[in-house]
Amino acid sequence: MIKTLRTVFPVVLTALLVAPSLAAEHRSGRKLQQYVHVLKLTPRMREATAWTDSENGVIGRHFARLAKATDAGQVILAWRTTEALDKTFGLVTFEAENEEAARLFMESDPAVEANIMSATLHPYSVALYRKIR
Repeated sequence: MIKTLRTVFPVVLTALLVAPSLAAEHRSGRKLQQYVHVLKLTPRMREATAWTDSENGVIGRHFARLAKATDAGQVILAWRTTEALDKTFGLVTFEAENEEAARLFMESDPAVEANIMSATLHPYSVALYRKIR
């Protein structure tokens, strides 16, 4: 049973990760491009004392937006480091029709709009990845 799960699970997980992307491409009739944006806290937010309920509310909206985009198949992966506030950063790997759409997605992030985080956009594509174990 465990051997069967080890064989089947990676296939199912890969299908679940790839299917939304393929479905989005099929619906649009175009191949979507991959991008990554790097998020860093702005200098004023690098001290724990700078965080108020207002900033925390913006971060809640930031996270909810990324979760919704993930559910819709646009975001492939979103993560952040667990370092101190002055060193931490996050990456959002996602798909968009073109650079203009990618930039709009990145700049519409509530944390970027509120100047809590800065963001830089980079074209991206997977070259190698580890097989899921």
